[in-house]
Amino acid sequence: MPEGDTIHRTAAALRPVLVGKPLTRVEVPRVRPPLPAIGATVERVEARGKHLLITTSDGLVVHTHQRMTGSWHVYRPGERWRKSPRAARVVLAVPGAVAVCFAAPVVEILDQSGLRRHPALRRLGPDLCDPAPDLDEVRQRVARQDPSRAIGEVLLDQTVACGIGNVYRCDVAFLHGVDPHAVLGTVPDTVVDALFATAGRLLRANLDAAERTTVTGAPPGTLWVYGRGAQPCRRCGIPVASGHLGEQQRLVYWCPLCQPSGATGTVTVQDAGADDTVG
Repeated sequence: MPEGDTIHRTAAALRPVLVGKPLTRVEVPRVRPPLPAIGATVERVEARGKHLLITTSDGLVVHTHQRMTGSWHVYRPGERWRKSPRAARVVLAVPGAVAVCFAAPVVEILDQSGLRRHPALRRLGPDLCDPAPDLDEVRQRVARQDPSRAIGEVLLDQTVACGIGNVYRCDVAFLHGVDPHAVLGTVPDTVVDALFATAGRLLRANLDAAERTTVTGAPPGTLWVYGRGAQPCRRCGIPVASGHLGEQQRLVYWCPLCQPSGATGTVTVQDAGADDTVG
């Protein structure tokens, strides 16, 4: 599933193409009217965590969630699409450009009342991609979680803080020396705060990056543990472990030596290429 930084990059790419321009073509297959009207102006394109919202001047909002399969593309009029038109879930054309969302599992048209009442959107925690996310609110939401949950599950919970996906979940836990299986109630509050603060810092650092990177000073695309099962840990050299965690059984990666079983971590970022402290 795309991380929050991916959706913010998508919004940043669509914004200059769509905002302030009138719609000349609107297609949303399998979604019943009302749809944004031809001639309505695109007013806003915004990301909320992993959700993308496109608001038009007639008060409607195109809401997409890409999950594992969806993607937005921008084309010039008449340009050949890189994916089959049959996979198009949203087509929005304006003078000079066509924006197409392919294969997104979640596509909705909301009015303003529906936007306010949307069960997923209204429960989202602070967006860690924002320049100054409300970490006090994150702390309060963590305090309402079941203390028997694994910290790795809490990090992925979009109702606590939105934007963190599996890449950041794994690498942030590594950076702070936390076993992702450790029970929330055993992890010091200061370490939990640091995990979310570091996740936000990394998300924002990657907003303009072509390839997501979590290792300070490393080539683009370099990650600490995510996707590196059985490969040597970049810090200690022993094989990175992998397994499944939580109700959704998402893959998680960790170093058995740097993050031993039950480890509740440290506030200081354990990064050989950085000496920053988060708290």
